Amino acid sequence: MRYVIGMLAALLTVSTVTAAPAAAQPPPPPAPEECNSPECTPGIAPHIVLGSYCSNTTYYAFGVTDWGRLVFCGSPRRYEPRWFRSPEMHGIKLENDLCPAMEGEVAQAPDGLFLTCVAKDGRAYWEQGNL
Repeated sequence: MRYVIGMLAALLTVSTVTAAPAAAQPPPPPAPEECNSPECTPGIAPHIVLGSYCSNTTYYAFGVTDWGRLVFCGSPRRYEPRWFRSPEMHGIKLENDLCPAMEGEVAQAPDGLFLTCVAKDGRAYWEQGNL
């Protein structure tokens, strides 16, 4: 009798330990690190000459000069786009997210879209920057 009880206890222990949970889920992916500066922003073009011509004022519109000055590709008053000194850049942000106290400053969306912080209707938010 003791032998049978011992065997049953052993079998129950093994089956409990080796049985996988029926609804096991993989762990969630880690949250992306927050990016609030140009240093962590992807797609910034190197070796840009301030004032030279550029081609894309919408996506990945940032560059850096050889002496480290951040610039952006912009088109003033319908002229050909050129590289201009950039306002303060706040890294990666989402279009339409709030940006209090950052009016006129710039950022880049995760897909590379050039963003500017615009104040309208009593709130400041990130909007496409080349409009």
